[in-house]
Amino acid sequence: MFFYGLPFEIWQDCKFEMYMLTNQQDYGILRMLVDLSTSEGGQNVEERFETFTVLIGRISRSIRRIKAEEMAEFRLKGPHVSCLYYLSLADGLTASALCERCDEDKAAISRSLDYLEKSGYIACESNAGRRYRMPLHLTERGWDVCRAINEKIERVVEAASRGLDEAERQNMYRALTRICGNLEQICGE
Repeated sequence: MFFYGLPFEIWQDCKFEMYMLTNQQDYGILRMLVDLSTSEGGQNVEERFETFTVLIGRISRSIRRIKAEEMAEFRLKGPHVSCLYYLSLADGLTASALCERCDEDKAAISRSLDYLEKSGYIACESNAGRRYRMPLHLTERGWDVCRAINEKIERVVEAASRGLDEAERQNMYRALTRICGNLEQICGE
């Protein structure tokens, strides 16, 4: 049995979360993003909207849960991992640059950087001046953890992509990028 394009047991697990994700205003905004014609699968616009919001919510919760479980051995949380990841790609980033790349506010990044510095994962280039604008560097301990984190990321991404060929993967990212841009544009209006 299917409800809104999802098997009944999945729908039962997600209907409360989907309700929490959407209110009338959200529904109207997200509905604008959904093609108004009937899809090849036979879902109408309401079914596609509900399928979309449920799946996006489930993906988001799964990512948070995986991050928490995979990083528990390092005593790191999601924002810590994001900071370490971006510093491993471009050592010497500032807190300001990390705010942009991690899509976090200044306070959250500041708390993460304090934790990472006290834990010996990063070092600030200089204690003089405004720390927010000072380049940050991974320590040897930070590089070791980043290598382990990157191995975990590769494993999880590979497992999550199982069953998708390259064309499907590219189409998925293209569609998600467009949807994200559309939502950001609507939020900016």
